[in-house]
Amino acid sequence: MADGDAALARAREQGVRGFVVPGTKLDDAPEAVDIAQKNDDVWAAVGFHPHEAKDCDDAAFSAIEKFAKAERVVAIGEIGLDYHYMHSPRETQIAVFERHIDLAKRLSLPVIVHNRESNDDMLQILSGGKGILHSFTESYEVAAKLIDRGYFISFSGIVTFRTAESLRDCARRLPHDRVLIETDTPYLAPVPFRGRDNEPAYVIKIAELLATLWGEPLEKVAEQTTANFERVFGVRLPR
Repeated sequence: MADGDAALARAREQGVRGFVVPGTKLDDAPEAVDIAQKNDDVWAAVGFHPHEAKDCDDAAFSAIEKFAKAERVVAIGEIGLDYHYMHSPRETQIAVFERHIDLAKRLSLPVIVHNRESNDDMLQILSGGKGILHSFTESYEVAAKLIDRGYFISFSGIVTFRTAESLRDCARRLPHDRVLIETDTPYLAPVPFRGRDNEPAYVIKIAELLATLWGEPLEKVAEQTTANFERVFGVRLPR
């Protein structure tokens, strides 16, 4: 985003109290860590997105491992599998994904997982652990399996789209203490901002939708998702 400080300010005005900025490749990692170090309500994640897995050689992974040990890095991600675009070969994606998961286990960090059209391999690899299935779009059955294995489910603006009724049903049925909300900026702006660049301030629209789905006050949804955020990332938001 062109003006990250302004975007953070707009989000804070909407009541957003904590942020995790994930990298998707080695070039992103320094900036993500820098933003986190300059803001006491921002943390970072580092890793190779499946699109970029082809570029994760030994030297690049070693550099990511060093960034992962920085003080305000709280997760390994965004990592995972994407069989829709196949910007990296399947075997490479799997190998890089597994390598990052091993790093997360060694550092006792959660993972932030991208999954697109790769359920079978993803479920086989994520046999158990701690982390988040980010921008979740799969079925309730898949979500339930992942929750049973220790993972959290995070919903982006997609859950507000007109055609996403099955995803809303999934969100309605999940245990509230395993749900997170996110923006996936600059993509997937929620209704009524669809078509614009997304930004953290818009996460309020996802919280409002969950309040409707759960039959709960917005304040209770905010309290619950904040507690979930703190639990999965092992942080304490500024009070």
